Amino acid sequence: MDNLPWLTLLMAVPAVGALVVAVLPSRSALLARPIALGVALLTLVIGIAATATSFTRGSSEQFQMVERHEWIPQLGVSYALGVDGISLALILMALVLVPVCILAAWDDVPEGGTWHKGYFALLLSLLPFMVGVFAAIDVFLFYVFFEAMLIPVYFLIGMYGGARRQAAAMKFLLFSLAGGLIMLVGVIALYLQGPGGDDGFLVERLTGLEIGGATERWIFIAFFIAFAVKAPMWPVHTWLPDAAAASRPAVATLLVGVLDKVGTYGMIRFCLQLFPEASQWATPVVVTLAVFSILYGAILAIGEPDIMRLIAFTSVSHFGFIVLGIFAFTSVAQSGANFYMVNHGFATAGLFLVAGMLIARRGSQRIDDYGGWQRATPWLAGAFLVAGLATLSLPGLSTFVSEFLVIAGSWSTQPVATAFAVWGVVLAAIYVLLMYKRIFTGPPPVVDPEGAGTDRGEGEAPAAAELPYVRADLDEGVTPARLTAPLRDLGWREKAVVAPVVVALVVLGFFPGPVLDTLDPAVERTLQIVGVSDPAPSVPADAGSTSGSDH
Repeated sequence: MDNLPWLTLLMAVPAVGALVVAVLPSRSALLARPIALGVALLTLVIGIAATATSFTRGSSEQFQMVERHEWIPQLGVSYALGVDGISLALILMALVLVPVCILAAWDDVPEGGTWHKGYFALLLSLLPFMVGVFAAIDVFLFYVFFEAMLIPVYFLIGMYGGARRQAAAMKFLLFSLAGGLIMLVGVIALYLQGPGGDDGFLVERLTGLEIGGATERWIFIAFFIAFAVKAPMWPVHTWLPDAAAASRPAVATLLVGVLDKVGTYGMIRFCLQLFPEASQWATPVVVTLAVFSILYGAILAIGEPDIMRLIAFTSVSHFGFIVLGIFAFTSVAQSGANFYMVNHGFATAGLFLVAGMLIARRGSQRIDDYGGWQRATPWLAGAFLVAGLATLSLPGLSTFVSEFLVIAGSWSTQPVATAFAVWGVVLAAIYVLLMYKRIFTGPPPVVDPEGAGTDRGEGEAPAAAELPYVRADLDEGVTPARLTAPLRDLGWREKAVVAPVVVALVVLGFFPGPVLDTLDPAVERTLQIVGVSDPAPSVPADAGSTSGSDH
């Protein structure tokens, strides 16, 4: 089974599945949901089988499961796929979250018709792009996936999002395209500096070029800008809160939890490994931006009244921690940063998906339209609490391990930046606990029997036209009837949505060793390429004992 084209299979199965869902006849449109879910689960099974049979932890090879075929030899472009521990961990995270999000989106669009099947076809079509962008080991192929994945996201936001969906989708597209075009200039310049030939874009051939000087720095900047937009980092993050607020919760989950990881993954795979000298040259500026992102995102989250935008701002803060760990250039910090990417995906999924369940019941994204839900919805409150505690990195949950490693590993090389970054942990506790208090333990909103108006007092419900997420043909928004309707706790489908997320956060919190063991060889190889000598083990003994791992 080692010879099977596992990575191509992981892309082909969901691509074919999305096509099947898209061309379903109208009378069979109700099959769109089960087919999409079944294909996503099948892809997950294939991914697990590929990992079990064809990936060896601790291998000295740079990439495993390698597939390589000529594509455009005249330009040096190959269809080349392969994974190391970092890319495999991100692919497996995506394979888990896609079926979870499809199940969460079950009732997002009314049953039947083109709108219904189109929504689930687009959700499923994200999966091959996710696998491709993390598995590509040809720089040009990576760029193709990097740009192509914008297409389904644009339509998912622009066609199925809220009242401001078109503006949010266009802003997302313009920011992403601008970053992508800048990177394209860097890709071309890199090829001109490279060895050329039929496979001149292969990462293995471009690693260690020693371009040096101003040329390497300018190419690094071109790549870094594109990845900073995607990450997202301050000051090119402004598209994210709008996109998250206008998206359906399942779409926001995949956008922030998976697709935005392409930014930080790209920094490791390309910025550090292809431009090691320029990476160290840019470190002071990058670390400063990372710390600013940590504090800026957390402070804005504290005062944000919209729950979806609040979660988006928390992600700006968390991505700052990831970037800090990457550019600390220690094995401890980089192990933490890579593990953080996986853990943030699950924690953000928990917040966005449970927020979606709240919105489905109340019809509002405004936190002030909630209050006192804990007693009536204990399962819902519990799921939100676990995801929230993971966001603030509570010991025992997976995010604690990764955040601890980033902070501990960054201290030796970036003590001043780390001292400022630690305040992000304090601010995280404030915005998470305030959000939980206002939604689940605070006083319920006051009902306005006359309906909502534009000049609202405390507790009054907003008109549907005011809500940033409402599609008039799909949602009613907040109404007095919704404010007084009996609250219902999680149903079986919703429990099935939150269960794998909660399990992942707990299991990876107590047993991080297997994932860290998978990441370690890639981390060590990255530091060797950059030229950093770090004999310290990738996981300190304190972290292992705290998390229950013997790694």
